[in-house]
Amino acid sequence: MQAITQSTPKIARKGIPPILIIGALFFIFGFVTWLNSILIPYLRIACQLNNLESYLVAFSFYISYLVMAIPSARILKRSGFKKGMALGLLVMAIGALIFIPAAMSRTYVVFLLGLFIQGTGLAILQTASNPYITVLGPPESAAKRISIMGICNKIAGAIAPVVLGAITLKGADELKIKLLTMSTAEKETALNALASRVILPYVIIIIVLVILSILIWFSSLPEIDTEHEDEELAIANSSKTSVFQFPHLLLGVLAMFLYVGVEVMAGDTIISYGASQGIALTTAKFFSTITLCCMIIGYIAGIICIPKYITQDNALKFSAVAGVLFALGSIFTHGYTSVLFIALMGLANSLMWPALWPLALAGLGRFTKIGSSLLIMGIAGGAVLPLLYGALADAINAQQAYWIMVPAYLFIWYYSIKGHKIKTV
Repeated sequence: MQAITQSTPKIARKGIPPILIIGALFFIFGFVTWLNSILIPYLRIACQLNNLESYLVAFSFYISYLVMAIPSARILKRSGFKKGMALGLLVMAIGALIFIPAAMSRTYVVFLLGLFIQGTGLAILQTASNPYITVLGPPESAAKRISIMGICNKIAGAIAPVVLGAITLKGADELKIKLLTMSTAEKETALNALASRVILPYVIIIIVLVILSILIWFSSLPEIDTEHEDEELAIANSSKTSVFQFPHLLLGVLAMFLYVGVEVMAGDTIISYGASQGIALTTAKFFSTITLCCMIIGYIAGIICIPKYITQDNALKFSAVAGVLFALGSIFTHGYTSVLFIALMGLANSLMWPALWPLALAGLGRFTKIGSSLLIMGIAGGAVLPLLYGALADAINAQQAYWIMVPAYLFIWYYSIKGHKIKTV
């Protein structure tokens, strides 16, 4: 694999090591992102939604990556990585702030606006932090560093649904039954009370985001330079005038789109799917945490095994095959067994993100920032695939809708075998 080159940043001897600062950011990514797995069933009750409408939560959050990825790259070119990360955290805080009037008015569209703005802030952060951790060391161990970041991300993601679920879904099963016999006035009062539960958690999130933004701004986090190439890479890229002349990157963007789609489905649909299998929400609210714990196990395996025992492309290959098998398992079994197969997709998905980044960015040199922006745009798969799942769940049923995962995993398998090796148009 060709090296992703950069000017070595001057790491300050004093202060917090850069990898710890980026680790804190990945923790924030995970916490905010995986709150969606609780918000989907919570808002489905509070705003009285069907499957398709409830998965607009994921759509509004992840579509911002498609809309804002290129503008994020331009912002970072002006601001640099450190100030851009601080700005991204502030934008996320604004999105969280919008949840307060949304909860007070119980207006679903306002909730979706808040989610879109949170996703916008995350687009800026992701555009900066992922290439940063990729180039902050040898390229052959990039997947290992991203795996460490993934553990930070998924630990937060495992905690988030439990914390928010304990607040927002307390007594939700009983409330769903009572709503069927309530008068219109009683129903409005009960739903307004349910909607207000989200206010305090998001006030705390706002405070944390603002404090972290200030800390990042004044931190010792060094800048990195992705605009310059070493002599060998400069010669190889001398005829390249556009990022679209790197087919392995473009195929990587599609693989990223499909990967994020299936990852979000595994984490965000599992609670509602468990409920559709007759499992109480008081139990189902823990299912996303199980999925994310499986991802943590996978990340730890990646740290131990990559690149010592397995290459990044082989890790992606095995993960894709496992994804197909677990998807089929979820479709052809029932109850807790079917839910377990969905949770195991967390294990299959865990090494895809850390493997895709270095494979797709290999040899881009001065095109690294725009290439990173395109990969961030691929995160929009988390908007599209869950929405398609929701439409299929309404049209057919929640279990058979998981068929859309199979071709997604098969394309990722193709990319791991051949797609990432296609270097010329």
